[in-house]
Amino acid sequence: MAGEQTETVVVEETLTGRYMQNITAGRHGLTADEPAELKGNDAGPSPYEFVLMGLGACTSMTLRMYAEMKQLPLERVRVHLSHQKVHAEDCADCETRGGKIDEITRDIELTGDLTDEQRQRLLEIADKCPVHRTLHSEIKVRTRIVDAIDGDAGDGQ
Repeated sequence: MAGEQTETVVVEETLTGRYMQNITAGRHGLTADEPAELKGNDAGPSPYEFVLMGLGACTSMTLRMYAEMKQLPLERVRVHLSHQKVHAEDCADCETRGGKIDEITRDIELTGDLTDEQRQRLLEIADKCPVHRTLHSEIKVRTRIVDAIDGDAGDGQ
């Protein structure tokens, strides 16, 4: 059975900064870069910040959908995220025992007249957002070299 096709994202160097990238996602244009301390121009979010943005947006949208479906008095969701590399030996609930692992901290603010039970259920629902599930599932990235499409790449124009 073939996999589900998703939207295509195109990322290409701007050729105006060491790491600056133009990103096209459908009709949306974005810029990615590395911060100055990593010798980038800090012209946009870093790749890890884009990962956090995807998780945060998906979390907030999932909570909003659930609250509407259950008619919960949720007024606003705000998700704060951070990423760091930590030593696996310092992680009590991790399977990996050696080296470093990626750790994402996700703090969720819920505004509204919610009961403790509703807040707990929303916390559980946060882990059901599709991006969260993707990050916890087996992921295969299939990489290949392709020729320039319609002469777009490498022609200097």
